[in-house]
Amino acid sequence: MKGEHVYIVRCGETALKGQNKPYFERTLAQRIRRVLSGFPETKVERSDGLLFVRTLDTVRAEDVLRRVSRVFGVDSISPAQEVDIGGTTDEQALSMLGDAAVAWMKAAVADRGDLTFKVVSKRADKQFSIQSPDIASRIGGRILRECPGTRVDVHDPDVRLHADVRRGFAYVYEQKISGFGGLPLGTNGKGLVLLSGGIDSPVAAFLMAHRGMLIEAVHFHSYPYTSRQSQEKVRELAGILSVYCGPIRVHSINILPLMEQIAQRCPEEYTTILVRRGMVRLANLIASENDCAMLITGESLGQVASQTAESIVVVDQAADRPVMRPLIAMDKVDIMETARQIGTYETSILPYDDCCSVFLPKRPATKPALEHVLSAEALLDEETWMRQALESLETEAIRPRDEL
Repeated sequence: MKGEHVYIVRCGETALKGQNKPYFERTLAQRIRRVLSGFPETKVERSDGLLFVRTLDTVRAEDVLRRVSRVFGVDSISPAQEVDIGGTTDEQALSMLGDAAVAWMKAAVADRGDLTFKVVSKRADKQFSIQSPDIASRIGGRILRECPGTRVDVHDPDVRLHADVRRGFAYVYEQKISGFGGLPLGTNGKGLVLLSGGIDSPVAAFLMAHRGMLIEAVHFHSYPYTSRQSQEKVRELAGILSVYCGPIRVHSINILPLMEQIAQRCPEEYTTILVRRGMVRLANLIASENDCAMLITGESLGQVASQTAESIVVVDQAADRPVMRPLIAMDKVDIMETARQIGTYETSILPYDDCCSVFLPKRPATKPALEHVLSAEALLDEETWMRQALESLETEAIRPRDEL
């Protein structure tokens, strides 16, 4: 490709997958192609455990870096200068690599003023006869001679200039821009997150997607007790998550029929537990119909009455598949910090009530016994409330605004 920019993408944990490594690399490459699909003539290639992204030089580097660094499975990305050394002797190749390094440092000095530097070399092609320390020493010497305003600092340099030699090509680069790491989306099945409008559940969805899980969402509301604004808030949260998780299908269900029955028929202290069990029963159905192997919630042990150990055990009895709780041992402060990092926090704290704020008991049971909860649940007309709730089901696919 003429007039191109080249980026080196490192695969992080994917590189440790042994015989399954090619599958993870292919999946990661497909995801990167998708998030860059809006840019013409973009290529993503695999080579020796790395991915190489090539774009036209008219594509802004910051747009590529922003999009690729947020793809799960990417450990880091570096804008690089590629040097074609195919068909050259090793001495000729080193001279060409030195030319590129000198040009890079001259541009850096022109932009930033006098600089200290260190050359870090890597000889991935072991047939290359000049070893890494000699590559670094000889290129560093050329920079000192040919780039006024530079001096060596091996401990804390302004510029850590990398010079990598690979089969047929060599690369010069400076930055290693960190990515989110984790595993590529789609390598660990699909889960259904119970997505409220709060802080916790979006973070739980993010963390499971970080481990390679595709995400769908179910949102429970109690309109008209809660406003349409609370549902729009969830759509906004799903839109933010889709930046990382890809398109998310959100299934919205009005759970008011269950809540009204509980308020009329059951002991008040079991209200929250019974609502949670009802949500899980509905989520089971949605998960089954959409091939979701597990449920995902934002519960953190002991955070509220429905998240005590005893309450969690009772709620789990209503599930017909594993319930993942990635936040279970996290402090609220840590959850909030993650929410800020991924961009969901400001939306999550908007003051719109969710369904859990309706019919709140004054003294919720914190150590419910399963037999007592089942006795209270037997007072409900499950067939009626489930039918009425499912009649309200609406499904919408939420997509990222610009694919990252």
